[in-house]
Amino acid sequence: MTRRVGVVADTHCPEFLERLPDRLPIAFRGVDLILHAGDINQSSTLDSLALIAPVQAVRGDHDGALQTLPQTYELTVEGKRIVIVHGNRSRWLEEWQTLVWTLSLGYFRPHNGLPRSLRRRFPDADVIVFGHTHRSHMRRIDGVLLFNPGGVHQWNPVTAKRRLQQNPGWFEWCWLQVARHLRRWEPPTVGVLEVDEDGIMPRVIEL
Repeated sequence: MTRRVGVVADTHCPEFLERLPDRLPIAFRGVDLILHAGDINQSSTLDSLALIAPVQAVRGDHDGALQTLPQTYELTVEGKRIVIVHGNRSRWLEEWQTLVWTLSLGYFRPHNGLPRSLRRRFPDADVIVFGHTHRSHMRRIDGVLLFNPGGVHQWNPVTAKRRLQQNPGWFEWCWLQVARHLRRWEPPTVGVLEVDEDGIMPRVIEL
């Protein structure tokens, strides 16, 4: 039997997005389960997803209002062990990468070492689902699938200008003055895993 699992991350709704994109329910039509890899923002987002299929979620670094969610979650689907984690690491490790990404107007790609770090952290998993980078990723390392569906919310000139109109704090305001001039950004995406006894087929879907 093949199980279809919807995978989503970094919705940031309603923090940066007013609501989930209209194409998201279409992308997840027919899934048996939805996994959210964190940076959800508010429980209303999980409620909306639960109208499509049952949801399992983990807490991201923007989920201060969702402290009851675990930081990691493990489940078995058709005999395959799936680990869900957001993927954020030490601020000392990440903040300089965010700075360089911003100053490069989106051309620098941060978090390149994250998949291997997660592979070492969860050596017995068949699939490690993560978010945080807002960039889709499908790669097998030593037989383990590292899968990031990408971000539903993506910083680009339009979203940065919209956030500026919401009167952010001074530090974020300063950062957005640069971010509104980004020249490279990712499209909003989600993912689907098709899982059966023979293996796992990942797919990224642009919204």
